[in-house]
Amino acid sequence: QVQLVESGGGSVETGGSHILSCAASDYSPWMAWFRQVSGKEREGVAIIQPGTTHILYADSVKGRFTASRHSANNTMFLHMNSLQPEDTAVYYCAAGLSGIARLAQNWKYWGQGTQVTVSS
Repeated sequence: QVQLVESGGGSVETGGSHILSCAASDYSPWMAWFRQVSGKEREGVAIIQPGTTHILYADSVKGRFTASRHSANNTMFLHMNSLQPEDTAVYYCAAGLSGIARLAQNWKYWGQGTQVTVSS
């Protein structure tokens, strides 16, 4: 059982930057950031493969978002730059992958989510 706690959500103006954090209770080889807009499917934003050297990003955030993790203390971060109103969503961290990484259904552990709102 891995418990995940996100923090750092809030409101930011268009073009601004924001950082989200995720604290995990235990190590998990694969970790990820997802986001969800009400009425839509949960979307994979950044998927961190074991070893942290290879991170997969959604096309919509490439070049703007940077994910990282500190394995020593089981913490993951999402640095978000050049934020746009379409980035408004509830952001979740996930762990415990079994299957295709981009599919939310294949992740076993989820945080409670944190709201990020980008105002125009």
